[in-house]
Amino acid sequence: MSIELTEPTAAVETTATGPALMYRLSAVTKRYEQGKRTVVALNTVDLDIPRGQMVAIQGPTGGGKSTLLQMLGALDRPSEGTVQLGDAVISTMRDSRLAGIRAEQIGFVFQGYNLIPTLTAIENVETALAPLGVSMADNRRRAQAALESVGLGDRGTHLPAELSGGQQQRVAIARALVKEPSVLLADEPTGNLDESTRDEIMDLLEGLWRDRGLTLIIVTHDSAVARRAERRLHIKQGAVREL
Repeated sequence: MSIELTEPTAAVETTATGPALMYRLSAVTKRYEQGKRTVVALNTVDLDIPRGQMVAIQGPTGGGKSTLLQMLGALDRPSEGTVQLGDAVISTMRDSRLAGIRAEQIGFVFQGYNLIPTLTAIENVETALAPLGVSMADNRRRAQAALESVGLGDRGTHLPAELSGGQQQRVAIARALVKEPSVLLADEPTGNLDESTRDEIMDLLEGLWRDRGLTLIIVTHDSAVARRAERRLHIKQGAVREL
């Protein structure tokens, strides 16, 4: 199934030939074997995402949302087809190179925050810099700046248990941003939050997207969250369509 490019907005980088692409998926199919049954999680998906676009992905449970996000995050490979990130075909890369791309170019935000409970907020943020070989002094400086960018500059010494759910998600966002990625992938980032805190987190994510020129891709069940994106996709039974 082919997905058309949406018109570029001010946040989207363009070239002389049109929008610069962050992702291109070509005939991507993903199959899983479950006992004697074959499950098709993605079914011949063609999808272009311009650099700097904010995209929301919705769909029923089991429809393929998580599998698609794993492809975009270089966490899984298609059974057939190709996944391209910028100029790199990540669907056929060696694992060692994929690890480098995840460490340098892609930030991840999860519903459950995934913070290490025994580390302080600033130490949790610093963990994202460990694979990059950043010096200890630069680690601390960058982590502090990341916490300040999400409004938690004075919470660096607090453990996750000492923070509210919204504050924990802000720490998780700071951890995703501290390595200065070009892509931010958010999997149900407001799923554990009340409506007021949800809106605060979405205000933050949208502001960071605009200010930093990120490509922001959000998987969500919440239509109020999805409506804030400039582009909405729906995936069901492994097929993607525009909303």
